[in-house]
Amino acid sequence: MMRSMYSGVAGLKTHQTKMDVIGNNIANVNTVGFKSMNVTFNELMYQTTQKASGPNAATGTGGVNARQIGLGVKMGAINTNITQQGATQTTNNPFDIKITGDAFFVVSNGSENFFTRDGSFYVDGIGNLCMTSNGYNVMGWQVDPETMNIRKETVSPLRIMSADNMTYPPEATSKAYVSGIMDKNDTDVTSKAGKTINLQLYDSLGYLYTAKLNFKSTDTEGTYGLEFAGLVDMNNQPVNTDNMTFGNRTQLKRVNEFNLKQGFTWKNITTLNDGAADYDMAAALADLNSTDPNHIAARKKLLEAYGLESIEDLNNLAVIHSYRDPGTGVTTDTEVLLLDIILNEAVASPDPAVTNARDIFGGNINKITTNVEYIQGFSVVYDASKGTFVGIDGNTDTLNLGLSALTVTTPDGQQSKFSDIEVDFTQTTMFNNGGTSTLTATNGDINGLGSGRKLGKMIGVSVQNNGMIYASYDNGQTKLLGQIAVAEFANASGLEKAGDNLYSDTLNSGEFDGIGVDITANGGYMNTGVLEMSNVDLSAEFTEMITTQRGFQANSRIITVSDTMLEELVNLKR
Repeated sequence: MMRSMYSGVAGLKTHQTKMDVIGNNIANVNTVGFKSMNVTFNELMYQTTQKASGPNAATGTGGVNARQIGLGVKMGAINTNITQQGATQTTNNPFDIKITGDAFFVVSNGSENFFTRDGSFYVDGIGNLCMTSNGYNVMGWQVDPETMNIRKETVSPLRIMSADNMTYPPEATSKAYVSGIMDKNDTDVTSKAGKTINLQLYDSLGYLYTAKLNFKSTDTEGTYGLEFAGLVDMNNQPVNTDNMTFGNRTQLKRVNEFNLKQGFTWKNITTLNDGAADYDMAAALADLNSTDPNHIAARKKLLEAYGLESIEDLNNLAVIHSYRDPGTGVTTDTEVLLLDIILNEAVASPDPAVTNARDIFGGNINKITTNVEYIQGFSVVYDASKGTFVGIDGNTDTLNLGLSALTVTTPDGQQSKFSDIEVDFTQTTMFNNGGTSTLTATNGDINGLGSGRKLGKMIGVSVQNNGMIYASYDNGQTKLLGQIAVAEFANASGLEKAGDNLYSDTLNSGEFDGIGVDITANGGYMNTGVLEMSNVDLSAEFTEMITTQRGFQANSRIITVSDTMLEELVNLKR
């Protein structure tokens, strides 16, 4: 009878333990990443009152089974249902991450690594990715600063919002391309100024500038002159480009006609009159750097009279003086700059009647027609019959802007440099487009490389399904910040719960090697904006609760009945 009572007591204890486990499961029904547990019972031990005997062939008697009396129940195991996935809860927080698969996040308290399925993370005050519940650092792999790829070595805290990661460095533009249609009948192209296209570019500090390129038609069909027309900053202020070399000084042959505007007359070839005053052009142009107010006024009047923009415009225009030797019949062309005509410079001409530039025109330069214009630049050539691009100066597809010679002072007083910019023209054609050219210049090549950029500020962080963390910046760039590493175990059920949704590795689970694995290596992945909830099944837990209660109740009856029998035994002596 004492044995039955002790069996009942053992039953009460084990059922109480099972109820404790059930209670813990139900209490954690809404705990993020919680894995339910279940209890299994084992027989405790047996008292053998008679050993088993075998059959006796000599006597013809059979064998007898052993006679054993059980002494109760004991706890067999408490198992964690660790591989069953919990339900998904949507949070829309980009740092809430759910693991699909059998892996675990690796977190650290600074001295020891733990493992968890709780993916509710946040970024702390110094930029580390941490658990929201206890502040433990999320561990992962860092980016190799040389290759900018993930370096899979011993895991370390992921500091995704460090000072270095909050901005993306600027870069000077190094490539560009021109695309679109060149229409030979475009009045902009045939005009004196030419058709201007703008190329936006960045310097080494990320400041934005605009380079202006002018296309001008020539008398050779399919050939266009291209000159650099200036560089302006973000405030549309011109940048000094004196140190810059753009192509070569070449002839651009086309007819240019400059008529003296109404209201202006030449008294003689050196004196211009605007109806109110006379201006001595010879004195004004002899020293272009003169600051004499009268000289400055004279130069301005000359430009106004012919509709020119700068003295350089005048200096780049020339006429061809042709002389046919009556003895030999050979015709010789002599170039004469318009500026030399006004200054009456000496001219080396085979024509014996011409010794000075002014001899070609006499005293009348009210109307000047030129067929040579000098530009500092390149020739852009197209196949006149097919309209396809042939080359720059006839042999290359690209040209160099030559900006690397320039140093500029930025608005904050820093010295900034440009990169040489290689401009590709292979995307252009020369077709009839109704008299409208559609040429545009774009920084970067056709794949977007070498476009340059301003300083970028971080505007967002995203976690990919392989755990890689990327930052996006307002200059259009993205940057790899690190990768969340995970741990996998041969026997995940052997992990030891450490509280706070954490697990520790044990000898039976397999030890963590300190490096971890890529979650996608075995088919797993991560989802952001969601969390894995508890995998507790309430219906199963309540069913287990009922059977546990009945088991406890039945064992208590064993004790009660055993006590009654003992009482009857004691009462035998009365």
